[in-house]
Amino acid sequence: MTVYILNLRVFWPLVTCLCTAMLFFHQTILKGQESDPDGCSEKGTGTLSLLKFVLPILLCYFLIKYCSSPQGRGRGRERELPEIPHRQGPTRRELLESYYERQVRLSPHVLGHSKAHVAKLVSELVRAGRAEIPPESTLAFRGDFVQIGSAYEEHKVSSPDCFDILVPLRLPRGLKLDSRCSPMGEGELGGGPPLCSLETPRKSEWARQHQTFVESFLSEEGRGDAYWLSPAPVLRWFYPTVQRCLGAIRYPFEQRCYITLSLTEDRVLLRLNPRSDYVCCHISMGIRLIPAFHLGDRAYLVAHPKTEAAGGKQGALWAVYFPKQEQKLLGWLKGRLPVNSCHLKCLQILKAMRELSGQVLDSKGAAEWRAVLSSYAIKTAWLRLLLTSAPESWEERHLVERMEDLLRCLRDALHSRQLGHLFLGGHPGLLPDFLSLPKPLKDAPPSNLMAGFDPSSLDLVSARLAYSWTHLHRLIRLGRSQRDSVGRGVRCKHLESK
Repeated sequence: MTVYILNLRVFWPLVTCLCTAMLFFHQTILKGQESDPDGCSEKGTGTLSLLKFVLPILLCYFLIKYCSSPQGRGRGRERELPEIPHRQGPTRRELLESYYERQVRLSPHVLGHSKAHVAKLVSELVRAGRAEIPPESTLAFRGDFVQIGSAYEEHKVSSPDCFDILVPLRLPRGLKLDSRCSPMGEGELGGGPPLCSLETPRKSEWARQHQTFVESFLSEEGRGDAYWLSPAPVLRWFYPTVQRCLGAIRYPFEQRCYITLSLTEDRVLLRLNPRSDYVCCHISMGIRLIPAFHLGDRAYLVAHPKTEAAGGKQGALWAVYFPKQEQKLLGWLKGRLPVNSCHLKCLQILKAMRELSGQVLDSKGAAEWRAVLSSYAIKTAWLRLLLTSAPESWEERHLVERMEDLLRCLRDALHSRQLGHLFLGGHPGLLPDFLSLPKPLKDAPPSNLMAGFDPSSLDLVSARLAYSWTHLHRLIRLGRSQRDSVGRGVRCKHLESK
């Protein structure tokens, strides 16, 4: 609808002219009525009456014009300004709190339901592939699984759509593998978990009696007197085994959801799409199943994506994961921190900020950005800050200060090209005494998560990180929402990587 605004500069002169014309008309009529019988009018009296009317009108005109002018309005407003509250932009904390509630915070109700359905499906799957006795010359499921990742450590961001599950495997009966951890490959493969190899003597009696297993799973790369267990053949065995076990348990689950299994590079991915009200909030979920070997003291060796792409000795290396140690450490830290602690919120906001900033980069820049600022590197810097700061400093009211400290720790690591692994970083006094490591790892060389990256890339990421924090309000306004509609399903990071 069109709205018309009154122009005072035209309105009041027009009113004055109309009133003056009416007065002249009125005076002309009175002049004719009051004229003498001789035809002579009283000119002096008429002119004086006219001036009496015109002067008040002119006075009112100039008064109205003055009040409607910017000067007059300004003086009146000077008295009113203190009574009108001045609206400022949101503070940094208000911005973080609003962004966290709208885009980052995860519903505990939805997460609980999702984890329950994932656990039910995976438990049936690994039970179907469990071997009662160790196999003779092949691998087998151990019958249990280990839940890892942010969904189980309470710092998942936006949607509970992706889950990582370790599936421990059982070696053939009589096979003994020695683990050797070394820094080899770390400088070439980029930052990440420490790498180890699994070896068995070539001249062993078991190797001579089980040539089928040796030809299928072991390689002769590396030292000439040992066989190496490589991740690639283990993954080739793992996928059809999961497929066969899924066929045995598929029917009761497919009454409530569609289940698909895919193999892409190093990922064995189960995808669940609800049929009706399965997973009460209609979320499509991706479950990454990761084959693993138990190293001891609840540490596991898993296939690392970068080692599978490498050939020779690099292709026979395994990454070391410490899921139970990390979860136990997080529980211990939670008991020390205040009830209203902001430590999880800081980690979640930083991870969400990384995703927002990556959206405005090209594909190559985004891949480099996420490789340097991996979730594990961010979590390592966050845990180091938690272990070296006072518990009371993590109260909710210190959210902005702790975010700035976390960003400062990451930028210092990028500038120094050094971010030690939490358990194998060469700082044993940093961790509490109740955390134990497997014997093969106690003498392992220090692992640097920033090794292998180009120094110019680290400097670029550091500058980009500072820019993202300074202009977070713009990134939030321009970036795509990470939280999709629940009823329409949510894209998973594992699915997008395909």
